[in-house]
Amino acid sequence: MLEGYCTALITPMRDGEVDDEAFRAFVEWQITEGASGLLPCGTTGESPTLSHSEHKRITEICIEVANGRVPVLAGTGSNSTAEAIELTRHAKEAGADAALLVMPYYNKPSQEGMYQHFKAVQDAVAIPQYIYNIPGRSVVDMSVETMARLAKLPNIIGVKDATADLTRPTLTRVAIPGDFNQMSGEDGTAIGYFAQGGHGCISVSSNVAPRACAEFYAAWKARDVAKALKLHTRLMPLHDVLFCESNPIPVKYAAHLLGKCRTDMRLPMCQPSTESKQRIKATLRDLALLSD
Repeated sequence: MLEGYCTALITPMRDGEVDDEAFRAFVEWQITEGASGLLPCGTTGESPTLSHSEHKRITEICIEVANGRVPVLAGTGSNSTAEAIELTRHAKEAGADAALLVMPYYNKPSQEGMYQHFKAVQDAVAIPQYIYNIPGRSVVDMSVETMARLAKLPNIIGVKDATADLTRPTLTRVAIPGDFNQMSGEDGTAIGYFAQGGHGCISVSSNVAPRACAEFYAAWKARDVAKALKLHTRLMPLHDVLFCESNPIPVKYAAHLLGKCRTDMRLPMCQPSTESKQRIKATLRDLALLSD
């Protein structure tokens, strides 16, 4: 079961290609700085524009560098069930600890269609699997009832909840008794999510502030609510600015400012505006993440 801050990793690029060397170094830095888990090939990793071979190589590199020190939750979702099965099968063969499958986007499946999609993947590949519910990007929203049906299946063990609906963790606990692993997918509401029984956060902000995010979660786990609230409040401007434009545009620029990668992205993602760059840089300076 995942716990704490799992970083939804960026994918460094150079001259149109994935920068393997920068990615290796970035994964190592994340572990050194206290990330408790790693997610390659999620939305933050620009998965929609990765080829299948790139997707698989990035997953393999992350698993290799992590070397069992922290769990690797491989992004394997697709709006094509057959493609999701293929990527999930590869993740298992590569040695991932679990797979994260996004809601089928664009297709707009019914609740029954969602159920059958995730059931088909879990039937095909025996690896722990997480449902990634993110209505803002996928358009569709899995109901608590459908999730409860899926939680009865042996390989579906948790959710990345990016609904920003803070009634969901409690409603889900009521509907799914036991150890269903609930991970927040929203940095800005993480403290409220934890307060209702959430186990951690699959985070964008921890790409640039992994140590601060780990310290926040440690304070929460220690039941030092005052300290946790103070740290959460301090991080809130970062959570906010990293969504001043579509993710992962701001976070990749922030990582560039920290010297972790170039700003290269693949269309239709493009460089942030001058105003956004100034906001991102100012926020990093305010948090003492950037000195110049």
